[in-house]
Amino acid sequence: MAVRPEAVAGNEMQLEDLDQYRRELNGYCYRMLGSVFEADDAVQETMVRAWRRLDGFEGRSSLRSWLYRIATNVCLDLLRGRRRRALAMDLGPSGRADSFLGATRPEDAWVTPMPDARVLPGDGDPAELAASKETVRLAFVTALQHLPARQRAVLILREVLRWQATEVAELLDTSVASVNSALQRARATLASRSPDAGLSPSISADQKALLARYVDAFERYDIPLLVSLLRDDAVMTMPPYDFWLQGPVEMGRWFLGVGIGCRGSRLVATAANGCGAFGSYRLDPAGGHEAWSIQVVEVSADRIVGHHNFLDTDLFAAFGLPSHLDP
Repeated sequence: MAVRPEAVAGNEMQLEDLDQYRRELNGYCYRMLGSVFEADDAVQETMVRAWRRLDGFEGRSSLRSWLYRIATNVCLDLLRGRRRRALAMDLGPSGRADSFLGATRPEDAWVTPMPDARVLPGDGDPAELAASKETVRLAFVTALQHLPARQRAVLILREVLRWQATEVAELLDTSVASVNSALQRARATLASRSPDAGLSPSISADQKALLARYVDAFERYDIPLLVSLLRDDAVMTMPPYDFWLQGPVEMGRWFLGVGIGCRGSRLVATAANGCGAFGSYRLDPAGGHEAWSIQVVEVSADRIVGHHNFLDTDLFAAFGLPSHLDP
């Protein structure tokens, strides 16, 4: 829905004029902050500030640019003095299934998953959708967290959203030369980290069949079949646990050892970070199944390469999933 020029001129915008940008702002704030919860807060704060300042909006820039300026300032405020969010692979070497000690880190240590429906366009050009998925991959969002906050904003605005250098300079109240310099440094940092190497840009019919076999194996707890679907260098993470595993052998040992509580689980399909994802529900002694984790399953060619389990049941509401499944 386009904003009516006469509404802008007359400062008569409605809430829906602002709300049409919520999805793309959610994607921008998520890339900046690495957290679905903080992104929600940042977008809500952006909308509140915009609504309060409508009388001061005189149409000298587009409504979209004005909202991005507010969102950027909100994100920069939130990032001031914050620790860098990460995935477990950034925090130490892989472990063994029998060396798990149960150590955890707080929620603000981790990059969290984001539902595709809240950040990706629902339709449009397939190539553009595939490119958008690449920029919300867990590894890419994690790599962004290594950038200083203003470099992060520059790279997202220039490389992901395809803004012109002049537009970014105006938004950040800086020079084009400064924007170009920040972009060059940000590119070098990301290149050194090589995020998402080998991940498929979209899920093919064969890979959908692979995910279906995974669901079947997991729900029947056929661990030999499950590990046969993994690539030799596949990784498994389990935030908030400060621990990760690599390879089918260790992951198989985990599922038949410490992770045996997953036996009897059910999976409910969703989509997150441009990948197949599932709400995982463990058996509830009182009946049915209770929310346990959000799984993000990364696929490359004909194998699973990433099995990320986010053990935060608050995420189920963010994904629109129930907290309990009836028998």
